[in-house]
Amino acid sequence: MRVLGFSGMHNSVEFKQSELPDLDSRSYRIVQGLDAAAALVDDRGVVAAAAEERFTGEKATGAFPAEAIAYCLERGAIDMSEVDRVAFGFDYRRSERFEADAFTRKRFQEVYSADARRLPLRECWPQLDWDERFVPVPHHHAHAASAYYLSGYPEALVLVADGMGETESTTVFRAEDGELSVLSQIPALHSLGTLYGAVTLYLGFEFAMDEYKVMGLAPYGDRNRYAGQLDRLVCLGSQGTYTVPLLAENRGWLEHETHAGALRALTELFGPPRQPGAMTEQRHMDVAAAVQTVLERTLLHVVRHFTAETGLRDLCLAGGVALNCTANGLLARSGLVKRIFVQPASGDDGTALGAALYVRAQEGTAHTTRMGMPYWGPEFSSEAIEKVLESEPDCTARKSTPSDVIRQTARNIAEGRVVAWFQGAMEFGPRALGNRSILADPRGPGMRDHLNSVVKQREDFRPFAPAVRQEDVHRFFDVVEGDEARYAHMLFVVRVKEQFRELLPAVTHVDGTARVQVVRREDNERFWELIGAFGEITSIPVLLNTSFNLRGQPVVMDPTTALDTYLRSELDHLVLGDHLVVRNAG
Repeated sequence: MRVLGFSGMHNSVEFKQSELPDLDSRSYRIVQGLDAAAALVDDRGVVAAAAEERFTGEKATGAFPAEAIAYCLERGAIDMSEVDRVAFGFDYRRSERFEADAFTRKRFQEVYSADARRLPLRECWPQLDWDERFVPVPHHHAHAASAYYLSGYPEALVLVADGMGETESTTVFRAEDGELSVLSQIPALHSLGTLYGAVTLYLGFEFAMDEYKVMGLAPYGDRNRYAGQLDRLVCLGSQGTYTVPLLAENRGWLEHETHAGALRALTELFGPPRQPGAMTEQRHMDVAAAVQTVLERTLLHVVRHFTAETGLRDLCLAGGVALNCTANGLLARSGLVKRIFVQPASGDDGTALGAALYVRAQEGTAHTTRMGMPYWGPEFSSEAIEKVLESEPDCTARKSTPSDVIRQTARNIAEGRVVAWFQGAMEFGPRALGNRSILADPRGPGMRDHLNSVVKQREDFRPFAPAVRQEDVHRFFDVVEGDEARYAHMLFVVRVKEQFRELLPAVTHVDGTARVQVVRREDNERFWELIGAFGEITSIPVLLNTSFNLRGQPVVMDPTTALDTYLRSELDHLVLGDHLVVRNAG
C-alpha cells in the first residue's frame, strides 16, 4: 500500500491576518498548520520525505506542499493516481467550541475542516475522488506514529508534547503489537510547548520557530535566580499530571490568539520583555534557564510516573518539545528508561511522515524496523551540479576524485577555513547530518564567534554541534557503550569529557555539554572518511557541524541554492559533490 502524508495548512496564517489585521506581526505565527512537508511510504519503507520550505525558501512555511509532494511522487516513480491513501496529520471535527462565535465558526470551515484540507488536493488533481482517498489522522497519533513505527521497539512508552493537537498538548501512549493506545492526555490550555513559546516571545524571538534559541540561551543563565517563581509556570500534580497556570492568564479568545495575558504575567514575574533585536541581558538568560528547568522537571515527572505504572523502559519522543536536545539528554541520563528514540523530524513536518505510517498501520501493514539516517530528500547527479557551475562566472570549480575531495577539504578545515559541504540526498528534519552542512575546526577558540557573527550572521550565544565517528566518540564524550546509535540524529546533549573541553571550545557549551552527532561508516561513508582525514591531520577526529544556511534561510536543498548562498556569504570554500569550488579573485 502506498500512502502519501502531508502537513501544513496553506491558509492558516492568511486567515488570521485577514480576520485580525492589526496584530503585532509575531502574533501571526500563533497558529496551527506551519512546517508543511510531504512523505511517501510504501512496502519498501520510507521512500521520500521533504519539507516545503526547502523548495520555496520560506522558512517554516505552512503553504500546501505542492513541490514537496511532486518530489515524493517523482522519487517513488509514480503519479498521484497510484497513491492508495493521502494522510494528513490533523483531524478536526465540528464541535461546540467551534460554534462560540463567528470567528471560530469561520476558521473551522476555512482552515481546520477536512473540506478545507481537501481543497488544494482537488485543485491539483481534480480527476481523483478525494472523499475516499483523503484520510485525516489525529495530530498526536501522527506524531506518535512517526516515532514508534521507526524506533524498532516492539513495545514502548510514547510521549508526544507540543503546542497543541486538536484539543490536547501532551499525550502518553502505550505502543505494542503495532498499535497505539492512549494512556493519558493533558489539554491544550496546559501546554508545555505553548509555555515555552510564550517565553520565546517574551525574550524577543519568534513563536513556533525560535524556541531552540531559548534552549541555546539557557546554559548561560542562573537556574536558581527565579526558583521561587517556577510554580507560576508549571504545577506538578498526581499520576504524572501537571497544570500551566501562566496560560490561564490569557483572558478571552483574543488574548489566546496573542498570548497577551501570558506575556503580561511574565512581565510581572521577570520585568520588561526583551524587544526583538535588543541586547541580551543576564536577566534574559536567567529567564531562559528558568523555563528550561521547568520543562525538564515536568518531563521527568511524566516519564517517572508512566514508566513505573506500565513497566515499559523503552521511550519514544515526538512533537516539537522533543527537539529540545537538553531535555532529551536529561531523560536519557535519568535512569528512568533503558532505551530512548527521538524521530529526527519531531516537529509538525514529521506529522506528514507519521500520518502516512499511521494509516498503513491501520490498514494492517505497520512498519516495524528501526530507521537509519533520514536522507530522504532530493539528491543531484554530477551532471546536474556541473550544469549549475558552468553558468556561474564568479567562481572556479575543479572536479576531483572522492579521495582528493576528502583530503583537500580536511586540509582546508584544519587550516582554519570554513567549508560548505553539499553531498548526496538532503536530510529530513531540522538537523544538518553531514549532507547539507557547514564544517569547521572545533579547536579554534574564536571559531564559534566567527561563524555566528560573520558567516551565519546570527546571535552570538548560539551553539554548534560536534560530529564524531562512532569508534572515537567515547574518547571525547560521555556516551555509554552500546548507546551510540541514539546520537546519530543530533538530538541529545551529552557531557564533553573534562580533559577535552578546552581542546574543543567551538562545540562545547558553557555548561560543558555538546549536542553530539555520532557518524557510522555505513550511514555516511564520505562524511565518516572526512572526519577521519581531519583527525589524521590534527589528532582530533571531531568536526564542527552546522546547517548549510544563513540567517533566516532554510537549509539549502539544491546546487543552485548552495552556490548562491556560498557566493553571498563569508564561507571560504564550497564542496558540491566531487567539485571543489572557490570564488574568483575580485
